[in-house]
Amino acid sequence: MDVVAAQTKAIADRVSNWADVVLAYKPVWAIGTGKVATPAQAQEVHFELRKWLHTNTSPEVAVATQIIYRGSVNGANCKELAAQPDVDGFLVGGSFSKAGVH
Repeated sequence: MDVVAAQTKAIADRVSNWADVVLAYKPVWAIGTGKVATPAQAQEVHFELRKWLHTNTSPEVAVATQIIYRGSVNGANCKELAAQPDVDGFLVGGSFSKAGVH
């Protein structure tokens, strides 16, 4: 969470209109591996990102900002990930499209 908070802080000072921002999260350990966070892991980080926004911007920004998951999403895991309260959607990569899911 320290890395995610630091990365979010690095852009927060430059954001003039949070309505134009969508945050995408992908675990560092998942980059290039095809591994995906469990729904609980994704929810935990998305929740913490939303909490960071609440504390460091405003409660309104925390509620309104879309936080999407950018891991290896596919037809087998997308329903469980989408059911998490703080996962607002997905940034879909090639493996999802190749699986015939649109």
